[in-house]
Amino acid sequence: MSGTVLEIWRTPAAAEPMERVPAGRLVAGAGLEGDRYALGGGTWARYPDLEKQLTLIDVDDVAALAAETGAPLTPGDTRRNLLTRGISLPELVGRWFAVGDALLFGMKRCPPCTHLERLTGTRLVKAMAYRGGVNAAVFTGAAIAEGTEVRLLDEAEAARRGAPTGAGRPVPRRT
Repeated sequence: MSGTVLEIWRTPAAAEPMERVPAGRLVAGAGLEGDRYALGGGTWARYPDLEKQLTLIDVDDVAALAAETGAPLTPGDTRRNLLTRGISLPELVGRWFAVGDALLFGMKRCPPCTHLERLTGTRLVKAMAYRGGVNAAVFTGAAIAEGTEVRLLDEAEAARRGAPTGAGRPVPRRT
């Protein structure tokens, strides 16, 4: 199972507009370099570190949200870091995957919140209930760019890439 990063989005501060960048760096234990969560300043930064490092959303879900709400939503409006195509994001929860050479773990689905509604002025909570993407933790960093492959890894390949095993393995939150 694989897909592609179509767009990369970040913002240095909570509630500030997202900016699209053609390339970036995923930083182990932090997220997307230059993004509010990697800098420790996101709105939800007080929640568990592994759950707030990086977010991914599917391009078809963004289009469906815009159609359902009638709002001209852009991928940046969803406040997710990576816009993807071709990989089932919910299937990444509880599993290891790669974005280029970076090693990530799917921590949980990324549910919408009323904070997002306040920022966009669009009623999104219900529409995004099953289209909010996923939260991931970065275990091995690497440079990424638009067009980078997103690929599910089996446990053996993840271990070869340095994934923690046993008691050190992350525990996803199934919501």
